[in-house]
Amino acid sequence: MSMNEASACPRILVVDDEAHLRELLEITLIKMGLDVDSAETLTIARSYLSKRAYALVLTDMRLPDGSGMELVQEVNTLYKSTPIAVITAFGSADNAVVALKAGAFDYVSKPVALDQLRKLVRSALQTNEVQKEQQAAPEKLAAPASSFMIGQSQGMQEVRAQISRLARSMAPVIITGESGSGKELAAREIHTSSARSGKPFIAVNCGAIPETLMEAEFFGYRKGAFTGAADDRDGFFQAASGGTLMLDEVADLPLPMQVKLLRAIQERRVRKVGSTVEEAVDVRIISATHQNLAICVEEGRFRQDLYYRLNVIELHLPPLRERLEDIVELSSNILKKLTGNDVNMSEEAIDALISYDFPGNVRELENILERAVAFANDGCIEVADLVLRGARKSGDQAVMLPAQVDVSQVEERPQVPADHASAVNLFAAPSLPCSLPDYLENVEREMIRRALYQTRNNRTQAAELLGVSFRQLRYQIQKLKIQE
Repeated sequence: MSMNEASACPRILVVDDEAHLRELLEITLIKMGLDVDSAETLTIARSYLSKRAYALVLTDMRLPDGSGMELVQEVNTLYKSTPIAVITAFGSADNAVVALKAGAFDYVSKPVALDQLRKLVRSALQTNEVQKEQQAAPEKLAAPASSFMIGQSQGMQEVRAQISRLARSMAPVIITGESGSGKELAAREIHTSSARSGKPFIAVNCGAIPETLMEAEFFGYRKGAFTGAADDRDGFFQAASGGTLMLDEVADLPLPMQVKLLRAIQERRVRKVGSTVEEAVDVRIISATHQNLAICVEEGRFRQDLYYRLNVIELHLPPLRERLEDIVELSSNILKKLTGNDVNMSEEAIDALISYDFPGNVRELENILERAVAFANDGCIEVADLVLRGARKSGDQAVMLPAQVDVSQVEERPQVPADHASAVNLFAAPSLPCSLPDYLENVEREMIRRALYQTRNNRTQAAELLGVSFRQLRYQIQKLKIQE
């Protein structure tokens, strides 16, 4: 069969040594309007693959003359455009994870749930269609709309290439990177470039949900399940049905919720609070964190089994200070969104940005330019219009910040009084002898006090101001014995 014929009538290759299961899969796929070839051994499967093009290969993990893992590796090497899914024995979730890491598109568990199988096949076929559209119109992928993913640096080119590969798979992804580096945007790019693009994308900040409400928020609840549950309600998993569920700042999940989340991901079923019935869910999980999850596992703050389940494929986003060559393009794009090309930048202002460290990454660049637009005269941003938080070595010279800019006039928050009790100069070196832990603890205590003062003791706003989760702030307030 030619490639054109295969594309006109999708053909699936089923590889399994159990005759009754092969027959069940064949009947199910034929009823879906697909052509099917079946093979009981690895050798026969290789022969089929050498002669025909397939829209999907579906293989058991255990075969008489080899392993399904061998077939996964061969298909990903020799037939890169062909997705391959695996069938695993019940309870062999670890095998599924290994297969996904090796490049498998997705997996189903025995006994095979036919509804799940149909969804997998449809998703694979849709992925093929998305790939064809991308190949036919590559200009549509030339530049993402958001500034976070823009840049021609080596790091960003690798990120975009990896996103393109991840869009072909249904494997769980964990996105790592500093705050402001664009983790949610990268997750959206994976979603919109995948076969699930027409379904919901639900992003959840795991650190912003009170622990007592987490189970109800994630899995939903039945009417009367608890005080205030006036009606049945779906959770995040049901809301993301058929699409993608992003778990942002997943390291902030409390341990009891980690257990329930692990089961939901493994079994692909959830139970609403107050219900006795489980329901199947079809979501792709993408996690994100700025913390080192491996260290969280070592410290006992994150379950190892959940870590391995989420960390099938890692996508790391480089901080802006490691791709300063992208500053000009990023700034131009941001200013275009803000002003429609009505404002530009002087060479000196550009040099100042390139010399800056950007602890807040692209998000900070957007904030700096948004403020600068408000100060700019005659449609041109000068160095004096830039409000930067520090200086960074550039060659042999330190690029200093413009002294004439008064940050207090920009921030619309009350300032901490000069005679505030126990106030410290955060930028002055301590008088020695002084232990480093004590000094850092004093600085942290003062930063939290200032944030609470500026937000009038609103812990949620203070946490956002400090760039930490609500739970992290609450823990530090208790640890440092801070009186609000």
